[in-house]
Amino acid sequence: MSRTHSDFMAKADRALEEARVLLRAGGYEGACNRAYYAMFDAAHAALLGSGVADKSPETHSGLIAAFGLKLVKGGLVQPEFGRALRQVESLRGIADYGVEAIPPDKARWAVA
Repeated sequence: MSRTHSDFMAKADRALEEARVLLRAGGYEGACNRAYYAMFDAAHAALLGSGVADKSPETHSGLIAAFGLKLVKGGLVQPEFGRALRQVESLRGIADYGVEAIPPDKARWAVA
């Protein structure tokens, strides 16, 4: 089944709402996870919706690289969005696989 940019944006919206719920409940690790996936799915939508890609990359690193190369370096997206995507991916890695706690201010930033 081929997914459209609208499908990915709808999924991103759901993940962002989940991130907000977790953040309000003090679930900072879960909030960072869901914030990353909101950004990840929005990046898919941006690549597909802008016409610079006809299919989505299959890996996280491939998606982040394509976002940076085709959208940021292509001048379609501001560089801070590429940096934010990489930074929130890093927070998600800590939240999912690390043992240290995610500071509340970093979780709030990721969700914002």
